[in-house]
Amino acid sequence: MAMKGRIFLLDDDELIAAMLARSLKKEGFDVMAETSTEEVIGKISAWCPDLVLLDIHLDEEKSGLDILEEMKREGIPGEVVMLTADNTAESAITALRLGAFDYLTKPFNMAEVKLVIKKAIEKERLLEEVNYLRKSRKASLEDRMIGESPAMVQLKDRAEKLAEARVRNILITGESGTGKEVMARYVHDLLSVGRGGGHAPFVAVNCTALPEQLFESELFGHLKGAFTDAKSDQKGMFELANGGTILLDEIGDMQPNLQAKLLRVLEERVIRRVGGKTDLPIDATVIVTTNTVLEEAVNAGRFRNDLFYRLNTFLLHIPPLRERREDIPLLARHFLEVFAQTYMKKAMKGFSPEVEKILFSHDWKGNCRELKNVIERVVVLENVETIEPRHLPAVLRKRGSIEAGDSTEFILPEEGICLEEFERDIIVQALKRTGDNQTQAALLLDLSYDSLRYRIKKFDLM
Repeated sequence: MAMKGRIFLLDDDELIAAMLARSLKKEGFDVMAETSTEEVIGKISAWCPDLVLLDIHLDEEKSGLDILEEMKREGIPGEVVMLTADNTAESAITALRLGAFDYLTKPFNMAEVKLVIKKAIEKERLLEEVNYLRKSRKASLEDRMIGESPAMVQLKDRAEKLAEARVRNILITGESGTGKEVMARYVHDLLSVGRGGGHAPFVAVNCTALPEQLFESELFGHLKGAFTDAKSDQKGMFELANGGTILLDEIGDMQPNLQAKLLRVLEERVIRRVGGKTDLPIDATVIVTTNTVLEEAVNAGRFRNDLFYRLNTFLLHIPPLRERREDIPLLARHFLEVFAQTYMKKAMKGFSPEVEKILFSHDWKGNCRELKNVIERVVVLENVETIEPRHLPAVLRKRGSIEAGDSTEFILPEEGICLEEFERDIIVQALKRTGDNQTQAALLLDLSYDSLRYRIKKFDLM
């Protein structure tokens, strides 16, 4: 039975505490039961519960309401349900005002207890998911597994088999821009169907984007005071992914000391928060991606040999776009549809045969990401029904013209030119064509926004 959640139970009646703990463990919860208030805040913090069941009337030194108030003041996460034998509403109202989720009256009706606990844990996990999604990039419309080439058909079939088997660790390899995160989301969706179609979290971590000193805290969470900026307890990405999927993007850049800790997670399926002493079980599929050849990293001593073999058991390799050219027209039409909707350019319907030929023959060293960026640029800058060669970036137009035997290379006049005047004139034309929209003009000139701003200031154009 999968663990449904972690519950910390505090009741000074040993019989009630034992009875409740036993019943909840049978339901699949991980329970820590205590009967004393001694160092209880530290115990709750170390246990990292999803829910705290807290008796209102404890010893003379500290009541349940005192503990609830201290928990909220310390920023300890998790919902709190109060336990009371008091039939009056006064103490219950006080508890709710202090931030309790609900209260249960003794003697307990176990059906009611289970229902309240289920709702409290669902609320806690929903809040965690909302907070995470606010910080992360949501899956966009273009993040779909597009491709009908033999290589992609075979790859998707393999992914379906891994999802059906519910394997716990998957390695996805491929060049930059091939769609490794898209494949990870595809596997996650397949796993979600296998879980019964319900919603499950998908948490993506970019291993190259996090500073080394914060990486362990982000992955595993931390306790208040574990380091200077740890102002409160915080769950890590592994805990947020519980019941779903965690993606570790570009695993080849992970530091050796963290590789050892990741290996332990993969083997034992437990994590420990920074500053903590308690192992927390995790139930998540771990998908890792890399554009690094891990065998070479192992031989060079940059990647642990044991971690590589643990990850390499179930491998999905995405071939570069140039090796599955049949997918280029499908991807191009898909990106055109997505960006035409995004930028309200619904009149844009498709590509001319010449453009399709250019797109098909280009090597796409940046793979799907490069193709997507080209289509987005054209959609932003043009207002046409059919995209023609002249609408494409110069590098694509030049290649297409050379293949057609018609070079469009700029020819320097015999008398020469003033380069600064030429540059100024080109910038003026770009601004005029885009209605003085500097962002679009920068795209048109293949410049960064800051580079264009520098040139506009240099030539005193605005």
